[in-house]
Amino acid sequence: MLDIKHLTKSFSLPDRTRLPILDIPSFSIATGEQVVLIGESGGGKTTLLHCIAGIMAPDKGSIKIEGIELAKLSEAGRDRVRAAKLGYVFQTFNLLHGFSALENVRLGMTFAHGKHDLKRAAELLDKVGLGNRLHHRPAALSVGQQQRVAVARALANRPKLLLADEPTANIDPANQQLIIDLIRDCCRDEAISLLLVTHSLQVAEQFDRVEKLDQINQVHADC
Repeated sequence: MLDIKHLTKSFSLPDRTRLPILDIPSFSIATGEQVVLIGESGGGKTTLLHCIAGIMAPDKGSIKIEGIELAKLSEAGRDRVRAAKLGYVFQTFNLLHGFSALENVRLGMTFAHGKHDLKRAAELLDKVGLGNRLHHRPAALSVGQQQRVAVARALANRPKLLLADEPTANIDPANQQLIIDLIRDCCRDEAISLLLVTHSLQVAEQFDRVEKLDQINQVHADC
């Protein structure tokens, strides 16, 4: 499903030197596998997700999604792969506040294939416990409910791989377990591979496979 080889990423500093962020020799996820990547804030977890999603290009290395090499694609090509193959649950939700819950989920479908599957959008919102909130805008939803809309939107295009960036970071403790269970159950039901990044040991211990970023990332291993 996901296969990474010799991935490096750095950022330019004002003095024109480069700040290395990622140096990952190898990392992979099998079809349907659920993986947690744990690491400290600022350690490069989000940068790695952005590289996998094609939001930013690595300096070097190979990232393959179902055998498709992202490095060989243009920015537009990476956008198409992201829309067709990936779902992304953002830490800050990124919902459009002028749109209802249902419209936010349908928007995720537009990026993938341009078709609005109203039935699937409604079914996903019902699955995440928001069947009675379809026409509520984000301002009328709690923070936990907004995150559930974000999860439904990420699943709208039937992705092969779901990326979840600290999905409980902005959720109150009472709803954190609900969000984790929701993500895991939805991925299991649809055989979607999952890469969830977090700094929470409580979240990580629920998964069979836990990877530590400072062990797979040689930038930090060398520090």
